[in-house]
Amino acid sequence: MPLPARKSWWPGGRDLRPVGNWAGGAAGMRRTRLLLFLAGLVGLCNGFYLPGLAPVSFCEPPQAGQEGSKGCKSQIELFVNRLDSVESVLPYEYDAFDFCQDATEKRPSENLGQVLFGERIASSPYKFTFNKPETCRKVCKKSYNPEKAEDMTKLAFLKKGMQLNYQHHWIIDNMPVTWCYDVEGGQRYCNPGFPIGCFVTAAGRVKDACVISTDFNRKNTFYLFNHVDITIMYHSGKDENWPGARLVAARLEPRSYKHTDEKDLTCDGLPMEIPAVFSEKLDVIYTYSVKFEENNDIKWASRWDYILESMPHTNIQWFSIMNSLVIVLFLSGMVAMILLRTLHKDIARYNQMDSSEDAQEEFGWKLVHGDVFRPPRKGMLLSVFLGQGTQIFIMTFITLFFACLGCLSPANRGALMTCAVVLWVLLGTPAGYVSARMYKTFRGEKWKTNVLLTALLCPGVVFADFFIMNLILWVKGSSAAIPFATLVAILAMWFGISVPLTFIGAYFGFKEKPIEHPVRTNQIPRQIPDQSFFTKPLPGIIMGGILPFGCIFIQLFFILNSIWSHQMYYMFGFLFLVFIILLITCSEATVLLCYFHLCAEDYHWWWRSFLTSSFTAVYLFIYAVHYFFSKLQITGTASTILYFGYTMIMVLIFFLFTGTIGFFACFWFVSKIYSVVKVD
Repeated sequence: MPLPARKSWWPGGRDLRPVGNWAGGAAGMRRTRLLLFLAGLVGLCNGFYLPGLAPVSFCEPPQAGQEGSKGCKSQIELFVNRLDSVESVLPYEYDAFDFCQDATEKRPSENLGQVLFGERIASSPYKFTFNKPETCRKVCKKSYNPEKAEDMTKLAFLKKGMQLNYQHHWIIDNMPVTWCYDVEGGQRYCNPGFPIGCFVTAAGRVKDACVISTDFNRKNTFYLFNHVDITIMYHSGKDENWPGARLVAARLEPRSYKHTDEKDLTCDGLPMEIPAVFSEKLDVIYTYSVKFEENNDIKWASRWDYILESMPHTNIQWFSIMNSLVIVLFLSGMVAMILLRTLHKDIARYNQMDSSEDAQEEFGWKLVHGDVFRPPRKGMLLSVFLGQGTQIFIMTFITLFFACLGCLSPANRGALMTCAVVLWVLLGTPAGYVSARMYKTFRGEKWKTNVLLTALLCPGVVFADFFIMNLILWVKGSSAAIPFATLVAILAMWFGISVPLTFIGAYFGFKEKPIEHPVRTNQIPRQIPDQSFFTKPLPGIIMGGILPFGCIFIQLFFILNSIWSHQMYYMFGFLFLVFIILLITCSEATVLLCYFHLCAEDYHWWWRSFLTSSFTAVYLFIYAVHYFFSKLQITGTASTILYFGYTMIMVLIFFLFTGTIGFFACFWFVSKIYSVVKVD
């Protein structure tokens, strides 16, 4: 994982204007452009990010008779987010568990991306005063009477959360409160969450959280983390141009204490045990301790570094890039060999034959010139797929570009999803234009059906899948369930903005002339000779998706980790490079196979070019199945349905995206080779 840049992504902010003879002539300008490109590329790989909000200054509260500093706060609020688990796809709000509640609960405004991801941020009863330490401060007390069904229901839900390893996610000054601990290899991992508690089974097996203390050893017992030791680090502003201090880190250590005397809390001694079965009244007291440390080594703009740096696998990312580049170089060599040698010789030989007096029989790919641009079957569906794929391609490119600039970092919660959804809605025009133009090229006449399918078919499938998944979340009471008002807003954006823009794009697309082909199409279709096994449609399609998938499968592992294992993903520099490599690989693999099929006198390349590269989505689905059974610990029917339901949405989007890339690459290739050969 790339380390976040601590300075401008443009290297050193240096003046890159040409000096002296360096700029002499066109060669100098080319060298300058190359330098600019490489500098920008290095900056993208650095994983630059923006902090996510404007800085807030904190000061100690003024003494009696003193005037406080302007623009300086003394109270620090701790916000709580949803609780999630690697063993369940169902997140829950903080209020769903019987934790201490804030009497004056308030929720900060959430953007569309946060709502879609199921983030539910709320205020908490944990209140701090800047630079005022607290020791074993009581938050609240919860009592559970075994004779009351309501109490037992709450306690049972809390136990279930500990069994499934649900984790808190706390926020201070828009910064996650992290739990840092040592992992293998002497490294220190900082997790932006900490568990509710741990459970020791009847067989003595324990969860990872139980390694915190050797006292967690009683079988068939739950240990609740009812105390936290919080350390807040701040950067002093005494020598800066801003007053007070700025928070740069917040860490905690979860503890379990059985408080026996509510009036004399000591926060030590035996852990808070909750037996699997009990008959007496149970009291749980939640407490916390907080201390403040000055740390001027950490700058406010880079305060996320210690969290992101603890994420491993930077070397694996570079290995992924090198692996992808090797595949691209291999494919580029193959395509170059075809274009520069085989294809060049073919064209020269065909043109030489045309100029000779002796009539010779045509052969190879020139033989099908009268059928190669024959409109495909199901041209309506293909044009709709191409329109939607174009929309997804442009949306993905712009989103990744802004992410590389640091605008969509994890510090800016929900920005990535918000940007993607808004862009998709606004890009209905190119979708309608491409679909209409291609449909007209295919000699289609049902333009109304084409426009409606472009605007409704693929988005409708995604929304139907999403709505069914949302119904399951509603039934389960999960915080990831989208509110009804948000669903209405999404439908309004779809039908009120995207659909009209699609109609506008289709209007201009149908006004344009059909794309002119370099050769005429014969009236009678030519018979296709018997094909060998490797030139048949299905083997070629299956082989075509292997190399593009080989370029992305390592990056795919980290993306799935960020979605299902709740790890932060901010390696957008690497992701953008892999995105470019995927475009090249899909294009080259499709062109290569298309040339082989044309040489075998099989001119049905329209659908095959789309399906060859889009078959990468099938490998993505197979990998997602493998990831589910080998990497995840998800249990329960609802979680399994949710996992595969959301995976199908990803697969459909990837299917349209990669298929469109392969189709247009092949379309350009076929048009190019038949435009330079002489035909009667």
